[in-house]
Amino acid sequence: MEITGKLIQILPLQTGMSRNGEWKKQEIILELDGTPARKLCVGLWNDKIISDIAEGPMLKVFFEIESREYNDKWYTNLRGWKVEEVASTAGNTNPVDEPKDEKEDFPFVAPQELDDLPF
Repeated sequence: MEITGKLIQILPLQTGMSRNGEWKKQEIILELDGTPARKLCVGLWNDKIISDIAEGPMLKVFFEIESREYNDKWYTNLRGWKVEEVASTAGNTNPVDEPKDEKEDFPFVAPQELDDLPF
């Protein structure tokens, strides 16, 4: 799966040891467009950690959803496997957001052109 959002926070790096060796985990918080704005926490592990980026840019994050059970409760995580910075579109406007000319939606038609009916 993939999602695009604004990087609003980079949480501190976590490290530890397991039977497979040392591991590193870093979580990032993305803010998604919409009303109300939603926030997602995505975990990046080991070589997927991004160290050369600051808060603020738009990112496209590819991730997998995984759930696990612990003490009869289920926990769901978003595990990121690829992160790309989205090119800025500053200055470009989306044609959908541009106001339309009222003449396009409601053309003026002279009454004599409509019908011969008096009502």
